[in-house]
Amino acid sequence: MSKLALISVSDKSGLVPFANELVEVHGYKILSTGGTAKLLESNGVPTTEVSEYTGFPEMMEGRVKTLHPKIHGGLLARRDKEDHLAAAKTHAIEMIDLVVVNLYPFEETVAKPEVSYETAIENIDIGGPSMLRSAAKNHASVSVIVDNEDYSLYLAALGDPSRLDSLRKELALKVFQRTASYDGAIAYYLKEQVDASRETPDLGAISGIPSELEISLKRVKELRYGENPHQKAALYGNFFDCFEQLQGKELSFNNIIDITAATYLIGEFQKPTVAILKHTNPCGVASDESLVKAWEKAFETDKQAPFGGIIVVNQTVDLAFAEAVSSIFCEVIIAPEFSSEALELLSKKKNLRLMTVKDSLPADSLREMRSVVGGVLVQDRDLSLSKQSDLEVVTERQPTDAEMRSMRFGWNVVKHVKSNAIVYTGDERTLGVGAGQMSRVDSSKIAVWKAGEAGLDLNGSVICSDAFFPFSDGLIAAAEAGATAVIQPGGSVRDAEVIAAANKRNMTMVFTGRRHFKH
Repeated sequence: MSKLALISVSDKSGLVPFANELVEVHGYKILSTGGTAKLLESNGVPTTEVSEYTGFPEMMEGRVKTLHPKIHGGLLARRDKEDHLAAAKTHAIEMIDLVVVNLYPFEETVAKPEVSYETAIENIDIGGPSMLRSAAKNHASVSVIVDNEDYSLYLAALGDPSRLDSLRKELALKVFQRTASYDGAIAYYLKEQVDASRETPDLGAISGIPSELEISLKRVKELRYGENPHQKAALYGNFFDCFEQLQGKELSFNNIIDITAATYLIGEFQKPTVAILKHTNPCGVASDESLVKAWEKAFETDKQAPFGGIIVVNQTVDLAFAEAVSSIFCEVIIAPEFSSEALELLSKKKNLRLMTVKDSLPADSLREMRSVVGGVLVQDRDLSLSKQSDLEVVTERQPTDAEMRSMRFGWNVVKHVKSNAIVYTGDERTLGVGAGQMSRVDSSKIAVWKAGEAGLDLNGSVICSDAFFPFSDGLIAAAEAGATAVIQPGGSVRDAEVIAAANKRNMTMVFTGRRHFKH
């Protein structure tokens, strides 16, 4: 007796060879609908239309086609219950052994700019989730595939029937995970529409801080390990919708975190800019008229830390830049694009990961989440850039144009350095970086020491601090190191003391009014 498979998919990749093997090798008959049926028939796969099987036509623009007792009876009937089988026989309901369904692309539809509400609603699948849930509920007898990547697994199990029971459970689990995610996406979209139409809008939801937070992400990749080899890890979400890997080893847990930090940092700059990061901290950043010149200045900041680090740029990587960076070992290079000549040269480093950034990052990249005991913390990303008109010069001496340019450059860098953070800059380049210390003075000492190790002169430099100087000692130390200008948030009860120390040393100082802690 032939087995019956019901196939109706939006994503048709890999379908024809799969269906053909079901028929030719394993003796299945195929039920199908609409475009799926046409595709299979045009490729020589014998197919029966669902409307022909049920004796009931598709109607209402396809909204009603599989919601029929002959379909759901064939999915839900328990094969171990005589009364179920008797009812099926009475009503000419055949048992359906396999369901292959993937859903209307609702998430992809609403992600498109300017999508209409009507189009979004029409892309809410009703019959698909109903068939999936019916089949998954009865997975003791019915196999169900919601992901075309599972075609090969199912065919392998047909060749070894002892594997079918455990595979059916796994496939049923994937169904309920997928339908939960699908329903969550619909609910989130509708909530956005309702909030937008309210006379008194939910300001929290608009700012990205909703009253309820629903998270449903698909696992896209199991990683070799987490931060350390003894930790298991996996990647969830749409990371690879934002980036494309052109070559190199598989990305690690730490690579993915570093790539994210590097992408956020490079987004601060318009001029050709190079940033080198290690453990998410920038160890060298510079802007110039060309990437090669920017690279030379960024690398000069610290020639030790970049070993095994991340390089990110905001312009196309050409052959000249590829030649400049090829002398050092790094894990990842990230760019908007690579020239063919650059790719040919860098391809000689088989393990080097080359990543391109797609045109724009999704809206959820404007929000950060962190797991904590019993829940998650959610916040807006630290995007606030101070306009020059927002900066308050609090000293007697006004900054020169060069000092102001260096302060604004450094302010864009220091916000991406772990607190306590101190960055010395000059002429749109980093000179010394001090990160992640318990004392701000210690961060400053490290930054000065790193500049000295690199042979960089801090005379005439700018010191950038992510938070206020609580005492004048930090500013005095910066002056002794050679800094002539300071940019910091201000707001200390001892601001007057710090300003007086700056005036005494003929330094210029700017308050931003914004702190940039990064924990």
